[in-house]
Amino acid sequence: MIHASVLGQGPALFILHGFLGSGDNWKTLAKKWSELGREVHLLDARNHGKSFHSDQFSYEIMSEDVIQYAHHNQIKTFDLLGHSMGGKTAQFLALRFPQYLNRLVVVDIASKAYPPHHTEILEALYQLDSMKLSSRKEAEEFLIPLFKDAGLRQFLLKNLERDDSGTLSVKCNIELFRNHPTIIGKSLPSDAQIHTPTLFVRGLRSNYITDADLELLKEQFTHFNLRDIPNAGHWLHAEQPELFDAAIREFLNL
Repeated sequence: MIHASVLGQGPALFILHGFLGSGDNWKTLAKKWSELGREVHLLDARNHGKSFHSDQFSYEIMSEDVIQYAHHNQIKTFDLLGHSMGGKTAQFLALRFPQYLNRLVVVDIASKAYPPHHTEILEALYQLDSMKLSSRKEAEEFLIPLFKDAGLRQFLLKNLERDDSGTLSVKCNIELFRNHPTIIGKSLPSDAQIHTPTLFVRGLRSNYITDADLELLKEQFTHFNLRDIPNAGHWLHAEQPELFDAAIREFLNL
């Protein structure tokens, strides 16, 4: 069973994080939404966060993990929000298990295939893991020459945790990701038809959902909605939290 943190009480809202992230990345917004009468489930995908590691890793399997979690917790239907990898998982879930979904929010990821583009990040995490560091300061000093963006460095540092000896190690299944770099970019079937009311939210400084992608999305998602967030890139929920929060509240009637 995948790991989850649960906040609040009320109708269920599941949140699926992005690649190399965890449910903890969404705690600030989840707390706000839980205070509006929702039971918010922050799920850690397999091979991420506090969830188990497995050599089986695909969008089909990750969508099944979410359904198994719902069954285990006797949740019959839920709203679903997914960012990046989590957004693609959510699309596969909506295609394969539509009866569980009330509404779907896909954050800054289209349905198309994406080429591998995390190589530098994966190599940096692999090196951090092999260095057996004892402090986060040492880890950040290693990352500074590689990644100028402080926000990205902090995101990567969240992947570190202390083992029983006090050494920092990487939580995610870094070996699997390095050895199978194309899995994360898989596309939804081009002939997919999803009838769940769906909101796509994109950052206007991001290139993950282009204007050219919208035509296919409108064909695949019969109840398609779009909200653009200005002055935001791929991590739009962190870069423009108030605008993002307002878009989600409106669509989910929070």
